[in-house]
Amino acid sequence: MSGNGAEAFLNLHNISRCYRQGDSRQQVLHDLNGTIQRGEILALLGRSGCGKSTLLNIIGGIDQPTSGSIRIDGVDLTGLDEHSRTMFRRHHIGFVYQFFNLLPTLNVVDNLLLPLELNGWSKEQSRQRIQELLEAIELPGHDTSYPDQLSGGEQQRVAVARALAHRPKLILADEPTGNLDAQSGKSVLNLLERMVREENSTMVLVTHSQAVASRADRTLTLADGKLQPASVGMLW
Repeated sequence: MSGNGAEAFLNLHNISRCYRQGDSRQQVLHDLNGTIQRGEILALLGRSGCGKSTLLNIIGGIDQPTSGSIRIDGVDLTGLDEHSRTMFRRHHIGFVYQFFNLLPTLNVVDNLLLPLELNGWSKEQSRQRIQELLEAIELPGHDTSYPDQLSGGEQQRVAVARALAHRPKLILADEPTGNLDAQSGKSVLNLLERMVREENSTMVLVTHSQAVASRADRTLTLADGKLQPASVGMLW
């Protein structure tokens, strides 16, 4: 992952990840290197099982590499203990998943409010931010609806807004349109791209879709445990 500029926002250095399966050892990532610049949207393509989600979890501090280091905005994430990684993730990273992961017992407003409360926003700050988010997702009349009262596309719009609610520096999106029909997927992708650009966030977008990847500033392929230039016409 290379980009322009003297100092990369995200720097991956010699990242390897191995798993034990009984007596065998499986290596998913092999001395992977790359950078992404602040404000860039990077699409990551790759065949199922190639390690895309593993890499995303390492970038997000959910998983630790077997070896190597990762720096986000000057912070060595691999040098932090588990609590510090959790706090960094809570303040600076937003996640969007294929399955919406909204809390079913909370309505739309309360789902959006959750990351603000976790980050210690005041009631006035939260009220203003929630209003901005509700306007962005364009779901009139659904402020107090619960997830099971919304369509898949509507739930994902809420999930996108929740991921960006606390204005994180980095958005990690794992197949965000993979569980939606074409029309809903396009609507969600438009929302995600627009909000990321408006907030000047940086995003790593994992997808199987060349059409989705085409919306990014740059596209790379994860193959053989390393990042490579995207191969046009590959079947996912």
